[in-house]
Amino acid sequence: MSAAGLSGAADAVRHLALVGNPNCGKTALFNRLTGSRQKVANYTGVTVERKEGRFVAPSGRHFRILDLPGTYSLQAKSPDEEVTRAVCLGEFAGEPLPDVLVAVVSATNLRLHLRFALELRALGRPMVLVLNMMDEARRLGMRIDRERLAREFGVPVVEAVAVEKDGARALVELLDQGVPAAPAVAAPADLHAETTRLLAEAVVFDESVTHRDERIDAVLLHPVAGPLILAAVLFLMFQAVFSWAAPLMDGIKEGMAWLAEQVNAGLPEGPLRGLLADGVIAGAGSVLVFLPQILILFLFILALEESGYLPRAAFLLDRLMVGAGLSGRSFIPLLSSFACAVPGIMATRSIQHPRDRLVTILVAPLMTCSARLPVYALLIGAFVPDRPVAGLFNLQGIVMFGLYLAGIVSAVIVAMVMKRLGRRAGAGDHPLLLELPAYRLPNLRDLAIGLLERARIFVRRVGTVIMALSVLLWGLASFPAPPEGATRAAIEYSFAGMLGHALEVVFAPIGFNWQICIALVPGMAAREVAVGALATVYALSDTGEGAADQLAGLIGAQWGLPTALSLLAWYIFAPQCISTLAVIRRETNSVRTMWLSAAYLTALAYGSAFITFHVARALT
Repeated sequence: MSAAGLSGAADAVRHLALVGNPNCGKTALFNRLTGSRQKVANYTGVTVERKEGRFVAPSGRHFRILDLPGTYSLQAKSPDEEVTRAVCLGEFAGEPLPDVLVAVVSATNLRLHLRFALELRALGRPMVLVLNMMDEARRLGMRIDRERLAREFGVPVVEAVAVEKDGARALVELLDQGVPAAPAVAAPADLHAETTRLLAEAVVFDESVTHRDERIDAVLLHPVAGPLILAAVLFLMFQAVFSWAAPLMDGIKEGMAWLAEQVNAGLPEGPLRGLLADGVIAGAGSVLVFLPQILILFLFILALEESGYLPRAAFLLDRLMVGAGLSGRSFIPLLSSFACAVPGIMATRSIQHPRDRLVTILVAPLMTCSARLPVYALLIGAFVPDRPVAGLFNLQGIVMFGLYLAGIVSAVIVAMVMKRLGRRAGAGDHPLLLELPAYRLPNLRDLAIGLLERARIFVRRVGTVIMALSVLLWGLASFPAPPEGATRAAIEYSFAGMLGHALEVVFAPIGFNWQICIALVPGMAAREVAVGALATVYALSDTGEGAADQLAGLIGAQWGLPTALSLLAWYIFAPQCISTLAVIRRETNSVRTMWLSAAYLTALAYGSAFITFHVARALT
């Protein structure tokens, strides 16, 4: 197709396909081009995510752009790669053949990314090569002759910095002018040799940067020092979750307490005051207080990702994971599950072997997601003294680290059992291919954007799902009213109280009282709702003058240590998240697998809580 053919009438919509390796900044470029004009769905008949957006060029021309799944080759070996290949070839039902392939490569890792771009060029479609992350390349001392690379490659080449405001201007201008016809170039017999030739022709590397990275890797990837450093980094992360967050959490607690006092002082006693003070503030407010800890956890995860350390952590853990029956490719999905199991399970689409993918999906909920953090923090704050250990560490942080470690160890054990039960001979014999990016200092702006987005998601969740469930629970816990002459707390006569006492028969063997049983029910929607539910239940259970504004102090005084430890053990395993079960159903296309996951996690939760409760009671 000629350039003129692609730059005709302004009302014609051009179809673009954004293609590239993982970690090339493709999605950042997609977001820069489309902004809010995008939608996400699944491709028909498969579980692969489909991201489509639109933008308008300065001339008024309209473009429709697909952000295709990242892939290293058109030789498809996973569902993601199959979709990318089919769309690029025009073989995907219902998806038009792209007018232009926008091949995105990381300028900092051309040696790997240009190989895939050469495969795309051989398709014979109009194509643009986008050198993304040019700011990073310059920081690393690289000099890229863009015009020479364009001549040697045979397609237009533009520079981009997707994270900057005008970072995609050159690409938009080129697309607006029209992309020339595809070059008649056959696929090179040796992709590696052709890539080496292109780099020699157009790129000058700063060898001092390469030597620097090699020296750092000699320490961080050392078979002995590397795992010790990784363990120290994770340990520091959980220490910081408690130590750094304390002042901010105290400020939020004081603000919530003040707000509750204003409501109690400004409104007459009645349903409205109870709804606001005991339902909204005690419920949603008691979860909001853990926002600083969640943001500190994500600060570490984002900083490690930005620095280039995470792929190296995957390399360090590969041998352990393969020995446990998991693929080394499982590391990134499992790491994502520390934030939330839903995106972690979705990230398993890049795992090529079906059984490796299934096992990773089934053990992903064992990773300690951020929704568990409020529960852990509440119980640790109530029962574990805030005191230093060895003059350097905080005892609460050590216990938190132990809980996260327990989830990881449990996932390894479960994977090993599944490997034996499934007789997965040779299933772990898939070599791990990882891109090791250059080390860099995390960009403060990118960190701030990531944390702001996480804060928005959490606050939105508090303001919608958690608040709605807290109000619903308040209603169930407030009605019907107690009969005349009642001597117990009003909640014990309510619908919620009846449900809690009925469930207590089932959960009494693991030390749960009826208040905990009530909190488990709304916790099915989201684990962190259990904290708000406990706050609401104890606020309405208070027979004194004031409501329960210090939940940790109340449960610390009323529960025994065995009960607290049992609840912690329960939450290491409990599948109390409807969203997680729903995504398991969608990703595996199997209701049976979803129920299998729920059943084995519930059995592990109950069994571990039972053992923990009775051992702790015997010892204490």
